[in-house]
Amino acid sequence: MSGIFKAYDIRGIYPTDLDTELAEKIGRAYVTFTGAKKVAVGRDMRPHSNNLFTGLVKGITGQGCDVVDLGLCSTPESYYANGKLNLDGSIMITASHNPGEWNGFKLCRAHAVPISGSTGIADIQKLVETGVFPEATRKGDLSTYDIAAEYGAFLRKYAKITRKLKVVCDFANAMGSYEIAGIRDLFEIIPLYEELDGTFPNHEANPLHTATLDAIRRKVVETKADFGAAFDGDSDRCGFIDDEGNIIPMDLFTALLAQDILAAGPATILYDLRSSRAVRECIEEHGGKAIMSRVGHAFIKAQMRENDAVFAGELSGHYYFKENFTAESQGLAFLRFSNLLCKTGKKAHELVAPLRKYSSSGEINSRVTDAPAILQEIKKHFSDGKMFELDGVSVEYPQWWFNVRTSNTEPLMRLIVEADTQERMEAKRDELLAIIRK
Repeated sequence: MSGIFKAYDIRGIYPTDLDTELAEKIGRAYVTFTGAKKVAVGRDMRPHSNNLFTGLVKGITGQGCDVVDLGLCSTPESYYANGKLNLDGSIMITASHNPGEWNGFKLCRAHAVPISGSTGIADIQKLVETGVFPEATRKGDLSTYDIAAEYGAFLRKYAKITRKLKVVCDFANAMGSYEIAGIRDLFEIIPLYEELDGTFPNHEANPLHTATLDAIRRKVVETKADFGAAFDGDSDRCGFIDDEGNIIPMDLFTALLAQDILAAGPATILYDLRSSRAVRECIEEHGGKAIMSRVGHAFIKAQMRENDAVFAGELSGHYYFKENFTAESQGLAFLRFSNLLCKTGKKAHELVAPLRKYSSSGEINSRVTDAPAILQEIKKHFSDGKMFELDGVSVEYPQWWFNVRTSNTEPLMRLIVEADTQERMEAKRDELLAIIRK
């Protein structure tokens, strides 16, 4: 059982790791830990999400907490409902981009503040393992609420679209169609794999795996679309494609959204420390204050609140907005990019081109046995650079930089290198990998 309690959520294979009975205990533990009186529960389209909903709600209400059933929704919609309805918390039943046999829970406190491994998931795990919960004085009530119309109206407030853009959307048989339902009429949408099917019959719902983007890339070119959007399973991540069928790197997409956001005036924007230098440069060129963030949604959301940031982007395709209670909204990302296309009159590939000024290795994973020793050797080897340890080890030089960090969940070391030329990047990448993999 302990393996399902992760750094950022609870996730496992149904029904081997996670079943209705365990869901009930998790519901009881969540209420016991948070003291919540009323929470929202949403779910994705996986075939076992209804079963887990039944168990989870039995536990939550049995522990004296009321449940607002959001029904089928995207994860960003569940965050919006949490804050908009002024609830004590929310739980989204989903395993995000994982294959169909997986499922799980994303847990939040009030105002969509995430509960991570270090801020409550470990405590909830201990409560589940003991199976001992205080007796409730009453049973909680179950009601339903359709947040879709309000979420759509919320998104539309930020639309500054002057023409009907043609957009190919790969919904991956998942929740992306729900995420943009309220703004769909503003666009000419060409859908791929729209039918809800939690077995993912066409491809996994993970835009980080570039092979899953082959169909949408072809369709964008074939239909002469303005851009493409490929949603993950619960629609808290999205990969974007330019009008020529090229993948827009997710860090560079952060810079694009920043341009639309900063048109309204100076603001603080966070960027993932793995991002290209072009991102920080772009934010600052457009009058923003750029602050580097560590990896992981719980850390980024906390850092956004600490710095009153209006937006943050992560290399994995998470885009966070202050307006959505400092949480993800792919609907807002979709709109902000569309605003920029309309305002500038440029094509998507023309907007991205000036940002493609450096050569990046992308994130490279290596399986290791003694990560601390490797990190110490790297720090010694590159001690002449500007070093900081916000997340792992980062070292900056005038013409190149790198970050190396360990995975939260696997015995992996993750490396990313960027340089002013392809040759320099490859040489430094190989130098670092020789240390990591020796």
